[in-house]
Order: sequence, then structure tokens, then C-alpha cells
Amino acid sequence: MRKVLLGLSTAAVILALASCNNNNKKQSEGNSDSVKVGNTAVSLDKANFEKTVDGKQVNLYTLKNENNASVVITNYGGRVISIVVPNKDGGLTDVALGYDKLESYQVKGEAFFGAIIGRYGNRIGKGKFSLDGKTYQLELNDGSNSLHGGNNGFYAKVWDVEESTDNKLVLSYISADGEAGYPGTLNVKVTYTLEANNSLKIDYEATTDKKTVVNLTNHTYFNLNGEGDSTILDHELMISANAITPVDNTLIPTGELMPVEGTPFDFNKPTRIGDRIETDNEQLKFGKGYDHNWVLHKSKGLQTIANVYSAKTGIQMDVITEEPGLQFYSGNFMTGAEHNGKGGKAYPFRSAFCLETQHFPDSPNHANFPSTVLKPGSTYKTTTVYKFSVRK
Repeated sequence: MRKVLLGLSTAAVILALASCNNNNKKQSEGNSDSVKVGNTAVSLDKANFEKTVDGKQVNLYTLKNENNASVVITNYGGRVISIVVPNKDGGLTDVALGYDKLESYQVKGEAFFGAIIGRYGNRIGKGKFSLDGKTYQLELNDGSNSLHGGNNGFYAKVWDVEESTDNKLVLSYISADGEAGYPGTLNVKVTYTLEANNSLKIDYEATTDKKTVVNLTNHTYFNLNGEGDSTILDHELMISANAITPVDNTLIPTGELMPVEGTPFDFNKPTRIGDRIETDNEQLKFGKGYDHNWVLHKSKGLQTIANVYSAKTGIQMDVITEEPGLQFYSGNFMTGAEHNGKGGKAYPFRSAFCLETQHFPDSPNHANFPSTVLKPGSTYKTTTVYKFSVRK
């Protein structure tokens, strides 16, 4: 090829290259069934998601901003599939784990990748709670406990799309009275916005026609080295918190508050996740690592309560929330064996972390925890922001 080009005039070479580039551009523009994830090697095929589930249409939606950041979401479970943000080398990195086909999200035992979690994020002990003297029995899907809304929580529902623009996606779902054992018909709306400063803002809103409990969150798995990287133990983590809610051996809070000072749970100063994770600590043994709720040191309103940093990519993620608690999960139950991730990547042990903003686990059974009760006539509203930047 090089010898042929040398034999052509300069003008001919320019025309040939221009024609080649135009053809490539047309092929790319014509591939309407593919969503390119930044400049990474992964492309998501829309056809792998454009399916009908429970009589409702599933699709992919891409949010973009002027910094070439992007977020890909499916209305199946409101799942965040990809978050592509700038890195220190001037390129882009996908920092969210996920799958490249719908069926992988539907496998029993799937780990809630990227999902909206509800009605109740985290665990409720023995799946029971009482309101006004009446006891409600929830679905048990975590041994003797209920986890993340039961066997068929919000993570497995097809959400209605109320609005879809270049940088915003508004999803809604009506949870019927008695669904998964919860009282009241709950009308839920979740809004995803990709902002100009590379923040993913998530606004939650819900109303009910009967007294109930609500605790919504998002379950995105992050690796700031890039999804598919083998570890998150090299990440630096800061959590502004004075205590955790210690748990029993089924990961249900005891009702106590345990000060973090002098323990492996003190992240008030940035600390590598892997530095103390293997410490001989009873709480760490229960969760096989970090899988606990931090009692945040914060005032009312939006406040930055955590940040994570990867020296490998230079990416920092700040967590900004109105919630009183934060579940930090260090990927202790990941094995890499269940399903391949995007592009066939394996997601092995501790290759991702979750930072789930929330009210405390099992709050309905602990009067000393912040209340999660929602009454008719009131509106549940909360906002969480994951802000991405490059540390200079």
C-alpha cells in the first residue's frame, strides 16, 4: 500500500484519504444499533437491549455533555451500564461495571449492577417490620432477610420513560399495594442528569396512598482504574463519618453505633481500601470485607461526604448526598465466574466498589435510626451526585 501511495500525486492521496474517512464516517453514522462508549474499545449493541419484558419495551439511553463524558442507562431496572469520563492522560475511561446484553441482568442471583434499588435499599431483618401495630412480611431473598426489595425489586422492573434528552433521563414506576409485601401504592420517579461538570445527578421522588417505608438508592459498581481492571484495593477512599452501624453475622444492624476511630472503618483521612481490609476484625469477617453502613458526619442538605481517587487514571469521584448513611461495599462476593462483563471482561473478587447513599439498613426495626416512614400527603425527595474530575 505504501508503494502505491508514493506513486500517486499529493492531490490524489488527499482525495483517497478523504474518501476513506467519509466512508468510515458514513458506516459509523449508519450503525444506529450501536452505542459507542466514549473512545474505549466497548460498543453497546442496542439490539441486545431492545426487547420486551413483562409486556413493556426495554431500550438503551445515552446522556452526553461537551466534555465527551457519557452515561448509558437502560430502563430495565433503571440500570447504569456505563459511565465514561476524562482521565489524566487526556483520554476517556469507563468507570462503571455492567453487561452488554439484557439477559445478563436477568439471571437469578445477578449482583444488582447499576440498578435503582427499592422499595427498600439494603436489608430488613427477617423481612419483617411493623407500622401502627400491623406486621408486614416481605419477600426473603438473602437467607432469612429481605435485601434490596425482595425477589423482584425495582432492579427487575421495566420503568416508564417520561423524558429523554441529550443530558437527562426521567424514569417512573408504580409499585402496587402489597408488591413484595410492602403496603401502599407507591408512585416513584427517578431523574438522571449528566451535568456540564461531569457529575451524574440522581433525583429520587415518591408518594404513597398508604403509610409505608421507602429507602431508594443506586447500586452502580465502580472501578476508577477502568471497568475490567482487576482490583480496587489501590484506590484511596475518604468517608466523613464518626461511626458505623455494626452488624450481626447475617449483616443486619444490631442497633448500636460503633465509633470508627482506631478501627479499620476510619476513612476520615484518605486511605487505600486495601490497607486494612484483611485486619482481624469481627465486623470485617461478617462482611468478608467492607459491607457496612457509615453514619455520616453531615448537616441537612446536599453535602460532599466521600471521595475516591485512582492514581492510575487520575480520576476522582466525589459523593454528594442528602442521605444520613452510606453503604460502602468492597466487592467481596464478586468471583468473576458468574457472567462476563462488557466486552467479555471478567469482574473478579474486589474488582469494584459500591457507595450507596441511603437511610440505615433495617431502620423500620430500630427506633433510634432515622425514620424511613412515608405517609400519604408527603413526598419522599432526595438527591445524590457522583461528581467526576481529574486530580491535578
